[in-house]
Amino acid sequence: MENHTTIATETAAPGLGELLSHGASRLARAGIESARLDAEVLLADALALTREQMLVAAHAPLRAEQVERFEALLQRRLRREPVAYITGRREFWSLEFQVTRDVLIPRPETERLVEAALLLGAQMASHRPLRVLDIGTGSGAIAVSLAKEMPTALIYATDISPAALAVARRNALCHRVAHRMRFFCGDMLAVLGEKIARFDLLVSNPPYIRRAEIDKLEPEVRDWEPRGALDGGADGLNFYRPIAAQAWRYLNPHGAVVLEIDTAMGFEVAALFQQAERYREVAILQDYAGWDRVVVASAAAAN
Repeated sequence: MENHTTIATETAAPGLGELLSHGASRLARAGIESARLDAEVLLADALALTREQMLVAAHAPLRAEQVERFEALLQRRLRREPVAYITGRREFWSLEFQVTRDVLIPRPETERLVEAALLLGAQMASHRPLRVLDIGTGSGAIAVSLAKEMPTALIYATDISPAALAVARRNALCHRVAHRMRFFCGDMLAVLGEKIARFDLLVSNPPYIRRAEIDKLEPEVRDWEPRGALDGGADGLNFYRPIAAQAWRYLNPHGAVVLEIDTAMGFEVAALFQQAERYREVAILQDYAGWDRVVVASAAAAN
């Protein structure tokens, strides 16, 4: 718990640089590794400035209400609330996404999935717009990023959470791709029924944390992010099994499934697709740190 004296506002307000250093020190003493960066982001939010503008004005005096606003944000971070939930936004694929506690915070490693999907899409010769399905879209980070990079593609996004879909819709509107996106509320593939035409790409970052491991996660994840977006069941594979068993029904010939995975379960997830005997090729892709990060399963020529 934070035991240090909060910033006094009864006396003359400190300068920007002094306030930033004081805030970063408090976060560091609380054991937050990204203390300086977090303090910069929170102070920029409190002042309604970019980080660059704020650093240029390092010696500027501040008003008492600005100090109070920063203190309120700092107190939230000291309770280990993630910065993205405090500010309500997170950058992903060089785009800014709205986030709430209803959605998982987009992570840089998921950009490898987007990269792999874009490469596969570019290799698909087609006389019509590509059709892409994102299962468990959450904030819409994957779906919206693909829509921005594939300007003629039709993107379908599903999520079991109406609140998450509301966030995804707002992000689609913000990035001006909502006219090429369709949202469905329901469980996995079942929500699509039999009337939806087949897809060229099926992408997903499903929950994959083993249930027994969730309570061991850092508090920012364990205590704040939606458990339903983390819990992959006893072995972490609860969501990969139905995808491997059913995805082929929703793929066009030579379509592909692209899934993010835990770094330790590449062979297990690949085996699920190989055992299904409905896929032409299954591959495990690494991220730029050399860890297994994505499984790609290509559909057989005829389903």
